[in-house]
Amino acid sequence: MSIELKMLLFTVGLFFVQLVAQVVAEVIQHGLGYAVSARDDWKNPTGVAGRIERSYFNLLETMPAFAALVLIVLYTGNANETTALGAQLYFWGRVLYFPAYISGIPFVRTLIWAVSLVGLLMIFWEVVKLAF
Repeated sequence: MSIELKMLLFTVGLFFVQLVAQVVAEVIQHGLGYAVSARDDWKNPTGVAGRIERSYFNLLETMPAFAALVLIVLYTGNANETTALGAQLYFWGRVLYFPAYISGIPFVRTLIWAVSLVGLLMIFWEVVKLAF
């Protein structure tokens, strides 16, 4: 299995970790009754629960692009050192982003996010070069 595909698989694992953390945080904050309801009276999570949710949503915003880029690179047979490094930067950036966001550390969270974005852009650049 290529490094890129491993990082995609591990990112899916991270997705599940963050999903469960988000659900648990919401249950703790609003109660089990609210969690299993239709949530017609939507309650925004606050504090740590809110940061967990926002970190999870941020992963959901970038993960489709990461998956698409990895699959394009592998489908076209153009995986290389740059795409492998980009995939690793994206994944480890996402891993570090989660606790940094939860802890509310300003600037560090943004720097870590930027590292994961650089990883995405590295893979994107390699894919774009194929088109020309």
